[in-house]
This record gives sequence, C-alpha cells and structure tokens, in this order.
Amino acid sequence: MHAGDICDPAILDELSTIAPVTAVRGNNDLGEWAQALRDFETLEAGGVHVGVVHDVKSLDARRIARLHAIVAGHSHRPLCETREGVLWFNPGSAGPRRFSLPVSVGEIVVDRGALAGRIIELSV
Repeated sequence: MHAGDICDPAILDELSTIAPVTAVRGNNDLGEWAQALRDFETLEAGGVHVGVVHDVKSLDARRIARLHAIVAGHSHRPLCETREGVLWFNPGSAGPRRFSLPVSVGEIVVDRGALAGRIIELSV
C-alpha cells in the first residue's frame, strides 16, 4: 500500500515488482499519471478491510465504521495505534527526510483475522 506523495510513477512500477500495489493520490502527486489514482481505496486481506487514504481528515465516520484499519500518509509522521477497534497506521516516509521526522516504512500483518502493525525506521 502507498498512502500518497509518490511524486514519481516509477516508484509504483518498482514496488509492483515486489508485490501488488494499492496506492492513492497525495497532494504532491501531480500530472497526468497521478489522475489515474483515486483519493481512497479499500482492500481486503484475510477477512480484514483496510482503507488507504492520503489525509485522514477527508474520511467520514460512515467509511471508518466499515474498516478494520486505516492507512494514511500526508503528515509523514509514523503512527501505529488502535482506536475503538480500528488500527490507525501511518508508515511515515521512506523518501527524503521531512523536518526532524524519521525515515520509515511500515508493515501490517494479518493473521487469522487479527491485525498487527509496526513501524520500521530506516537508517540513511
């Protein structure tokens, strides 16, 4: 999953050599290639429904109620916490360091309907 601010479509091509990619458009994704990306995507894995969005402020309560996890970007601030039974997850940013935030990616594991997420800080 990629929660936006991809900035270069070659990144999606490279990621797709590893695994299928679900991506949304971020506020820094400009150009014709980015128009093909939606603002919100859902996917299902092992009976778990995950929403992918760039900015969580664009979500409404009805959409959140149907999800087990929300993956977001925008702030580039890593987050992995459960609120009212929903995993709120922001992997941070694997691109150039933003402000004093860590460079990171995230992993979500679905095992028998249970979710576990972790932030992986990259040394650069």
